[in-house]
Amino acid sequence: MQARQSLCLDKHCGAVIIAADGQTVIGAGFNGPPRNDVSLRRCHIPMDKRRKYPSDKSCCIHAEQRAIYDALEHHAKSLPGAKLYYITVDEAGQPRRSSRPWCTHCSKLALDVGLVKFYLWHQDGIRGYDTAEYNDLSFASAAHDEL
Repeated sequence: MQARQSLCLDKHCGAVIIAADGQTVIGAGFNGPPRNDVSLRRCHIPMDKRRKYPSDKSCCIHAEQRAIYDALEHHAKSLPGAKLYYITVDEAGQPRRSSRPWCTHCSKLALDVGLVKFYLWHQDGIRGYDTAEYNDLSFASAAHDEL
């Protein structure tokens, strides 16, 4: 599982992208510092001390971004119509429920490469968001966070 490979000290996240055929994994990634170089980690800095960005409070490259980069490198023609599945795990490697859509960086990137769905695991189960809806919800969350 991708999330268990995370190098982030804050949150362990993973993502896979499944082609439109519903079976073929075309991209995968986990969150971590740039180039997975732990000397570039900023996770050790307390959240309240980090510079606050309106939509990305993470210290690492996002799992979704890495999965998209992986797909672009190896299966770019299969990205349009594909679906992204995202998960976080706790310290023991057990799945954790996702928060609401909030990352405008990932939502814009997903739209740009032609992903059609963004799946998250919530309290009431796995929910698939149309990528445009995910983008709208992310921008709404970012605007709320700025207040």
